[in-house]
Amino acid sequence: MPPSKSTATSADGTRIAVTTYPNPGAPVLVCVHGYPDNATLWRPVAENLAEDFEVITYDVRGAGESDHPSNASAYALDRLQEDFEAVLNGRTVHVLAHDWGSIQAWHFITDPHLKAQVTSFTSISGPSLDHAGYFIRRGDRAALKQLLHSWYIFYFHLPYLPELAWRKGWAQRAFDRLEPQPPDDNRELSDYVNGMKLYRANVIPRLRRPAERRTDVPVLAVSPDADPFVTTPLQTDLARWAPNLTVKVVRGGHWMPRNEPRLVADLVREHTRQVARWEA
Repeated sequence: MPPSKSTATSADGTRIAVTTYPNPGAPVLVCVHGYPDNATLWRPVAENLAEDFEVITYDVRGAGESDHPSNASAYALDRLQEDFEAVLNGRTVHVLAHDWGSIQAWHFITDPHLKAQVTSFTSISGPSLDHAGYFIRRGDRAALKQLLHSWYIFYFHLPYLPELAWRKGWAQRAFDRLEPQPPDDNRELSDYVNGMKLYRANVIPRLRRPAERRTDVPVLAVSPDADPFVTTPLQTDLARWAPNLTVKVVRGGHWMPRNEPRLVADLVREHTRQVARWEA
């Protein structure tokens, strides 16, 4: 069956654009994209997984066809969780997330309120901001290396200049040098500009005052070895927070869902089948 479009309404009235790849009776997999992407990132992965799952993707607020709140405070993690809950609509799901989608999803799965609704979590190139806060506080070589990889986060907190750089195309060219992107990536200028509010609403408060967020959800942490933004130790040194953890370090760059959709689909299948064996 072809994918279908719908809208979920979040607690604050923000409308979230949802795409469903129907497979009635199959387990539900919700995919959460990162920055500066929209839900079209997941199309090749969803098509690979459509026989095994009912796949649901959605445009994070500020991206794609979802509403674009103007206030940075509307992009706080608690607001993003309300969007996720609106998309779930009470269902129990597996979660696959990338980049800022993973940052969000760590927040979701470490909330006891959602514990019963998430069966498994596959995280690619995105840590919990709270976990990152503790990681950076270690002050060791691994923490320093991650800070060097995270230079752009501090740049995004500057006024006016980052927006101007996206609008003029300077930033796209700079980030292309770190990891080239295909020309047909379906991103809009609004995805780049609005998504910076994710950083401004969440990063500094979480790094300054990290919370001890833990989960028993089975987690697969996938770390591409050539990721120019997120180092492997930050993505995988998680046993303190997620004891039910599997780690995979794979060859590749940051945008695995776009560049290696079949590998992503295979990793999800393997992880969710393992979870099913544990439950049996």
